[in-house]
Amino acid sequence: MSDEEDIDPLALEVAEEISENLSSKSGTWENENLAQVKYKVLRGHREAINSCQFCSNDSLILTGSSDQTTAVWDVETGEKLQKYEGHRDVISQCHMNSDATNFASGSWDKTVNYWDTETGKDIGSLEGIVTCCQLSHSGKFAAVGSDLENALTIWDTSEGKIIHKMQNHHKSTPTSLTFSPNDDRICTTSMDGCTKMWDLHSHKVTVQFSGHINVVSSCCFDKEERNLCTGSWDKHMKVWDVSCGTFRTQGPLTLSKGHEGCISSCVFSDDGSMLASGSYDTTVVVWDMETFAPKLTLKGHEDWVTDVEFSKDSKTVLSCSKDKTLRVWNVSDSDSIPVVLESKRSMGLRIVKCKECRKPFSISQLEDATVQHMCVFCRLQASRNVPSFREEALMEMPG
Repeated sequence: MSDEEDIDPLALEVAEEISENLSSKSGTWENENLAQVKYKVLRGHREAINSCQFCSNDSLILTGSSDQTTAVWDVETGEKLQKYEGHRDVISQCHMNSDATNFASGSWDKTVNYWDTETGKDIGSLEGIVTCCQLSHSGKFAAVGSDLENALTIWDTSEGKIIHKMQNHHKSTPTSLTFSPNDDRICTTSMDGCTKMWDLHSHKVTVQFSGHINVVSSCCFDKEERNLCTGSWDKHMKVWDVSCGTFRTQGPLTLSKGHEGCISSCVFSDDGSMLASGSYDTTVVVWDMETFAPKLTLKGHEDWVTDVEFSKDSKTVLSCSKDKTLRVWNVSDSDSIPVVLESKRSMGLRIVKCKECRKPFSISQLEDATVQHMCVFCRLQASRNVPSFREEALMEMPG
């Protein structure tokens, strides 16, 4: 690299490799001078980490790795608290229930295991070459995608029985799946370039999305179940309005110019103000959902970013990579970073202070700051007692 090459003010220096025995250092926040984004690096897996999830009120992290193990980490100290062994091949995905008592893990060894975190023992399995798996928010169901017959399988976790199996659900291998916030729909993506919505009540596909020109690798709902985002190897993400259905006539909103490589994963923040995406270009991009533009580019991973996650308070981004590491990024003060403020100004946005929390936020130069006086966080907080779109519709129904 030449001395004259432009320096990305958000770029992070790659931390020096350390052994698993020195993992206590990973509990310390690090900060590259120009980045102004604090981060932690967690090390302990021997191979690529393919799945990561905040759990137990963001105090713990669950990971699944190509080293055939899953692990639970302490966010504060960065230490690995528990390792679970039992799979005989790469673990493609793992997912914990809301009370952090059980989790499911899917593997290339053609099994899905359902684990009790107290005993660490396998209490159930399901045959199939597993490419993705997730528990419902209630923990009652596990959904599994497999490249055997391109199937979607629904499993009752309490009884350990298959209750639905849709063979040839896609024309090619399923790549990801997610339950809707209300647990009444399952969205699946595939290497066939298609995204499908399967209804758990009618037991059929109700919506099919087409628009990407390559493999669709990831999908996520926002908390209000208004929008669905899909990420693709075509380097783009598309946001589909599934609440009002405007995508049927207007098409989806396309998010581009954030990554130079294929997108591997995407996730909305809990408050809906941001979207994070991971890519094979080794970066994590945080998107501003007010402007639908990249807000931060987080650099530091040395290989493909395989999964991303937001903490419930939307202040932290978690990422994992083929470089065998986890990174915990503190983005709580991202709106105050000079490069972010300058980027918003260049887009024709004004920066004003929220009258509630006193933090800066952006509005259009044509907007009146006396009218738009609260940031999206405070507006969401104030509107929590306002009925949602679905609740309003239910209240209007007769009887």
